[in-house]
Amino acid sequence: MFVFVVLIAILFAFYLFYKTKYFRSNRHVEKKWLSAKANIALGLFVLLFGINHLLFISESTMTYLVASIFIIYGAVFSWIGFKKYKHYLPFAIEEAKTLDAQK
Repeated sequence: MFVFVVLIAILFAFYLFYKTKYFRSNRHVEKKWLSAKANIALGLFVLLFGINHLLFISESTMTYLVASIFIIYGAVFSWIGFKKYKHYLPFAIEEAKTLDAQK
């Protein structure tokens, strides 16, 4: 249980870190890339929160239902974020090279 709590806290910190970087960035594609990384962190946060609830805190059918929804939602959100991350990574690299060469 302690491992899940630590991972949940770390993933939430990563989410806040990437969202902060997203708001501070001036590059268009880099913003989308950072948003995808934040989506992955948030999805894993919700997924692990659901697993933690399911394994250690469940007492009723409603808790099982809510935990299952969290697990499914977190997995889908992470998967979509990972696909966006893979899509925007080459464009972000190209944008960084182009803008750094102009300086």
